[in-house]
Amino acid sequence: MTAFTLADLARIVAERAAASPQKSYTAKLIADGPARTAKKLGEEAVEAVIAAVQGDRAALVAEAADVLYHLLVVLQAGGVPLQDVMAELERRTAQSGLAERAARGG
Repeated sequence: MTAFTLADLARIVAERAAASPQKSYTAKLIADGPARTAKKLGEEAVEAVIAAVQGDRAALVAEAADVLYHLLVVLQAGGVPLQDVMAELERRTAQSGLAERAARGG
């Protein structure tokens, strides 16, 4: 089991976002604007879905890693700290998923 966490990845994304776009893919994505970062996240999510449907475990692992990375880039670009997302997840897990969905009217 690895000790690497999403918080570790978020820290790395933040560090790389502050670098020159000529030296950092993360900085380049962010410099290209929110539409570019969102598009990349969407592309990676679709690729993860395809891997899941095809039952391709190795591809799913790789694509899930891409999704997590690109989500953190979108959050960084939007000024949303990972801890805000984690706090929302923690709040939601205080009740069952079905109860939470019903409370939202879904």
